[in-house]
Amino acid sequence: MDKKLCDYAAQQVPRYTSYPTAPHFKDKIASREYEAWLRELPHDATLSLYLHIPYCSSICHYCGCHTKATRREAPVRAYADTLAQELKLLITSAGSGRPLTHLHWGGGTPSLLPAESFRHLVSVIKQSFVLTSDIEHAIELDPRTVTPELATTLSSIGINRVSLGIQDFNPNVQLAIGRVQPHAQVARAVSILRRAGLNHICFDLMYGLPNQGEAELERSIELAAALRPDRMALFGYAHVPWMKKHQQLIDATALPGTVERFEQAEAATIKLSALGYQRIGLDHFALPTDSLAQAANFGRLRRNFQGYTADPADALLGLGASALSKLPGGFVQNQSDNRAWRREIEAGRLPVFRGKRTDTDDAMRGELIEELMCRFESDLDALSRRYHRNPLELRENLEKLETLRDDGLVEIDGSRIKIPSDRRAFVRLVAAAFDTYLPNGTGRHSAAV
Repeated sequence: MDKKLCDYAAQQVPRYTSYPTAPHFKDKIASREYEAWLRELPHDATLSLYLHIPYCSSICHYCGCHTKATRREAPVRAYADTLAQELKLLITSAGSGRPLTHLHWGGGTPSLLPAESFRHLVSVIKQSFVLTSDIEHAIELDPRTVTPELATTLSSIGINRVSLGIQDFNPNVQLAIGRVQPHAQVARAVSILRRAGLNHICFDLMYGLPNQGEAELERSIELAAALRPDRMALFGYAHVPWMKKHQQLIDATALPGTVERFEQAEAATIKLSALGYQRIGLDHFALPTDSLAQAANFGRLRRNFQGYTADPADALLGLGASALSKLPGGFVQNQSDNRAWRREIEAGRLPVFRGKRTDTDDAMRGELIEELMCRFESDLDALSRRYHRNPLELRENLEKLETLRDDGLVEIDGSRIKIPSDRRAFVRLVAAAFDTYLPNGTGRHSAAV
């Protein structure tokens, strides 16, 4: 890796799971405005629901999620009861009978919910929405919490895809990140899930972890592939101890440098491809028969707050503390503090507190960035025409790409831009050239690679 690529890889840029990105959600959005956005949705608009459960039995050192540790069931049960109230408030504004294409439980560790809380929430959802025949009903799981009883509960409420947080299988890496889970424990979890009929499984892996090198990462991939999950996501660890204080428990001197991170990502891509996994977007890999691979092959791949998805929904509605939503009118975020979130709901208000009203320019640039992140190419003029905008608005940004083009990170042919297949790791840098908010932002982001 030459010095130029090393410098590019070290640059801080957003992950672009939305545009504008979350640091720019600074508009004061009241409950009434959010309610209006919900009412304005066409009755046949398809919806996606995300339910955030901000509790874990312990906090892993690397974690970047909005969550807190608890060993007690009572606060989790109380949280679920409030979540059901929020869901009913949402339905009052959005209206019932709308088609639901995707349902996702995230966290935190959603499996900490009592079985009866799962059943009650799903009952409310089924009574209020029309679940499409091909709905993806997914949940994020900690393999250490998987039991036959949990698997039975998940199967009974209609879960059909599970994502297991693996990160790395090497003991010295696991110790460094505060997440000890031997391969045998994960294999047992996978076996339990499959016996319950939960056959669509995704593994989350990470590179750039402390004490991790290429050999360790490749070994983890081989062990993961032996369990044959349908998908594997490979995320670069973002060391942001100024945002997540518990990351100070990680020895920064044990983290791989920029060159090592890049080489890990490249080696992992080669290894996963050799094992039969198709690269999807920037950091996902799937077997050719998986719905994510099929979406990518047919140009239907999307990107949202959960990352890459085949979800075609017109609006994503987040429930729970800190949850994010995306609607035609813009983005909204719920109160992050659990107590403030609960107070708003108990007062009969949707618990939103900030967001970003979006206009046509935002929508156009958001689609452009999504095209780059999903398909690694875009036609600026064609996109401008779809939004009835002056093509010069996007073409003006081509000047920012000249250096990237000269260094081989992007190809420009008239109004068409394309990321070379061997430089896809740098796609976020190309996307950033079209981000009108980034130059004026004060937020800190993760490394480009």
